[in-house]
Amino acid sequence: MQTFYIHSENPQPRLIEQAADLLRADQLLIYPTDTSYAFGCRLGAKDALDKLKQIRELDDKHQFTLLCRDLSEIATYAAVDNVQFKKLKAHTPAPITFILNATKDVPKKLAHAKKKTIGIRVPSNPIAQALLTAMDEPILTSSLILPMHDRVLDDPFDIEELLGHQIDGLINAGIQTTKLTTIVDMTSSQPEIIRQGAADVSSLLL
Repeated sequence: MQTFYIHSENPQPRLIEQAADLLRADQLLIYPTDTSYAFGCRLGAKDALDKLKQIRELDDKHQFTLLCRDLSEIATYAAVDNVQFKKLKAHTPAPITFILNATKDVPKKLAHAKKKTIGIRVPSNPIAQALLTAMDEPILTSSLILPMHDRVLDDPFDIEELLGHQIDGLINAGIQTTKLTTIVDMTSSQPEIIRQGAADVSSLLL
């Protein structure tokens, strides 16, 4: 496993590029987001996705999230109308995952098996943003919650100890806050809060 010690506010471009190379090579990376550490892999990366599913013991019903640099990429992966887009624009970047109807371009294995939905999130974390810029495409992401654990791991040294032999890379940016993202279902005309997390989205429901 490769460990990248990256500054949380001013990410070093050389190290970001090395971490992006790892993702491009179908490897599984743990990296910081604006809520906590998370698993990340390239969209369509089979080996990394298999590793992720195995570590988290996920079944085909798991709702994956795409971390996007901004909303310009959203139309490729999610079907949104003008009203939805305005609401998304007003609430990004933020620790919010929006559940949206997936487009046909989303590989079938990533869209929700029955609902044909995808989670979309735009982070404000400098490392996550730098990584997304380097990749020039969304990163498939999943919370760093392990089976038999009820909380997200926040200490990179704990992560290394528990998962060092199962993952390919870790961006160590120090201990992160362990807030959960807020999850909002936007697939019907009235948005619905699935999980209240770090972000207040009450204005979305108006």
